[in-house]
Amino acid sequence: MSNEAEESCQGKKSCCGINNLALTYGALLLRVWLGVRAIQTGIEKYSGTTASSKVVDGPAGEYGLTAGDAVKNYAIENYHGVPSALMKKFEAEPMMLKFGLPLYDKILGPVLIILGVTILLGLASRTSLFLLGLLYVSLTWGLILINQNDGVAWLGTHMVLITLALMLADHNRLTILKKW
Repeated sequence: MSNEAEESCQGKKSCCGINNLALTYGALLLRVWLGVRAIQTGIEKYSGTTASSKVVDGPAGEYGLTAGDAVKNYAIENYHGVPSALMKKFEAEPMMLKFGLPLYDKILGPVLIILGVTILLGLASRTSLFLLGLLYVSLTWGLILINQNDGVAWLGTHMVLITLALMLADHNRLTILKKW
């Protein structure tokens, strides 16, 4: 790198002519988005619904009509790393690793939450992003096996965002273990 390029890197502009503050904000926004996305996806593995009914007719239930409602709640008892409908498809797939499927079902939610927290906090951001990328590759492989192309496309978009976050890692501020 020439002396002029080195000097511009230390100033307000980066080597590619983009404002360093903009790159820092971009890195932070990607980190927050990817972290929150992973955390909430992991939390959703603990969601369930409870049916309830309420009276919807005249005074004091005069006609006996009720409406059913489903109320969303979160509990450890509701945990499902892999939804049951997908689990059946995966179990029927000959290329799926049968011994790994129950393990994957157990760890997917907690791993998403842990990786989301580490990314959000900036704890070893590069390694955390890389591991989230590997997790998404494994999810993509499973969705390819059961021909869920829409999910594959969404995960591909996430991979682009992870790659962009890794490319901006030098501009990532407020991190713990910045080298990793």
